[in-house]
Amino acid sequence: MKELVIVSGKGGTGKTSLTAAFAALATDHVVSDCDVDAPNLHLLLAPKVEKTEDFIASKVASINPELCTECYACKESCRFDAISEELIIDTILCEGCGVCKLVCPVEAVKLEDALSGHIYASETEYCPMAHALLFPGEANSGKLVSRVRQLAKDIAKEKKKELLLVDGPPGIACATIATISGASAGVVVVEPTIPAIHDMERALQLFAHFKIPVMVVINKFDLNLQKTKGIEAYCAEQGVEVVGHIPFDDMMTEAVVAGKPAVIFAPQHTLSKALKDAWASIEERLEQYPSQ
Repeated sequence: MKELVIVSGKGGTGKTSLTAAFAALATDHVVSDCDVDAPNLHLLLAPKVEKTEDFIASKVASINPELCTECYACKESCRFDAISEELIIDTILCEGCGVCKLVCPVEAVKLEDALSGHIYASETEYCPMAHALLFPGEANSGKLVSRVRQLAKDIAKEKKKELLLVDGPPGIACATIATISGASAGVVVVEPTIPAIHDMERALQLFAHFKIPVMVVINKFDLNLQKTKGIEAYCAEQGVEVVGHIPFDDMMTEAVVAGKPAVIFAPQHTLSKALKDAWASIEERLEQYPSQ
């Protein structure tokens, strides 16, 4: 099995729209959405959830009023101001650090597991899908990403699929590191703008650090041909191949509004042809990389 991770240093470059198109074009595969903080691949692939799993990654404190002596040691020690004058804990403000439990002289405080999100195993029209949703304000997105990747691999093994296609989060922080580590290859989606190019360079450095082969797809390449040439020149210097040039077209927005991958929404469109050509180039290069 090979794992291809599609990321973008900057959010909003069209990474998920491209991933959805590739998911519709690929064969013998499983797709996963590892942008767990703000997942949206499901908007284009319309998965039908078959299994849901709770994700527990944090704790929240609670005070037993029958044991509490109202000494206020917990309130005085809470740096997050999560404990009211009535000694009621605000579960939104509570960070689960455990200081209140530590300082309570009568052991009236306890820490309990808090539900941090959900993990889903689903089926789409094109392939099985693993995805998740981290609740607002919850931490440990990197841990949830690892769980989603493992679920996707388990599904691939169970269904004997040869390719795992991963929609990764933007940026280069912990969630992205958890997404790309150990992958067979990566694709960085970039658009010809200054912030996108800057963040593409950082993403490519991240792949180089982990010694993972990487390719680049330039989305909306015709918006600024001078910047596009700059991207091509930089990639050539870094030994990174540009495997796709996707033009800017309103059809992509229309496809998103319709909730369909662009190659399904308008299969004969020029934009769809560019997406198909890009995927053909990616598939060809994937053959060169070893399976996991």
